[in-house]
Amino acid sequence: MPVAYLQPKEYVRSVAPDSTAYTQSEALEYTRWLATHHYENFHVVSFLLPKKLHQDFYNVYSYCRWADDLGDEIGDPRESLRLLAWWREELQSMYAGRAHHPVFVALKDTVARHDIPIEPFDRLIRAFEQDQLVTRYQTFEDVFGYCVNSANPVGRLVLYLCGYRDAGRQQLSDYTCTALQLANFWQDVTVDLLKDRIYLPLCLFEKYGYTEAELHALQFTPAFRAVMAEAVDVAQELFEKGLPLANKLHRRLALDIELFSRGGLRVLQKIRQQGYDVLKRRPYISKPERVGILLQCLPRLLPF
Repeated sequence: MPVAYLQPKEYVRSVAPDSTAYTQSEALEYTRWLATHHYENFHVVSFLLPKKLHQDFYNVYSYCRWADDLGDEIGDPRESLRLLAWWREELQSMYAGRAHHPVFVALKDTVARHDIPIEPFDRLIRAFEQDQLVTRYQTFEDVFGYCVNSANPVGRLVLYLCGYRDAGRQQLSDYTCTALQLANFWQDVTVDLLKDRIYLPLCLFEKYGYTEAELHALQFTPAFRAVMAEAVDVAQELFEKGLPLANKLHRRLALDIELFSRGGLRVLQKIRQQGYDVLKRRPYISKPERVGILLQCLPRLLPF
């Protein structure tokens, strides 16, 4: 396998910065490979998206994946901060007209073609830097502040790629993306705990009489149930505020957006169904359930 075909963690350990010049076609091939071969097996491009946008989505996804992995896969917060600072320098260089890394060689034309500002890309780096420095959040507002950088930029990038730039759609997208981030947090309480991260607001622990010690011991109590119930309700409210976005998009993109929202709402429903006990069993959506959500949303494709 060529050296360029490496996941971010292996790439930074094997390739010296700026040591290799990449042609445009090589860079595009790399982002396409990364987006379709990552360990998460994440389906970056939906069959619903116009084919002309596929490569642009691969390029943006590759940027996000690199930033995410530099923050979460290195295993040393100090080294992650160093690499994230380097990633920001590469981003700024691309906007100044100089691109070296294959992701930025591929991304620069996407940015120019869709006139995407630097801010959402930079905000993602800020979020991953914050993960190295902050592991507890006192209030929901603190968690929402994190989501402004970690989740909302992704939705805005999708809107830019699809030709939407107005503040109204961006606000609805922010509701949806924050809700998706919260649903993921509530689903992955034990996963994040392994990284010594708690995204449940500590004010809920104080309100209902639950402790961090009990959480580390994975003790499910009536107090923890109350914490999770309120947290799930907050995410539900945000999903509902963002649902009108689907009615303001082209119906093919609208179906994708509604699938994400309905999937997140289904996660919340699963948490409720298992009595809010996410400590013994991580809630997940089965393949048949995913098919059911798709069938529920398919009318979006019908002509108006």
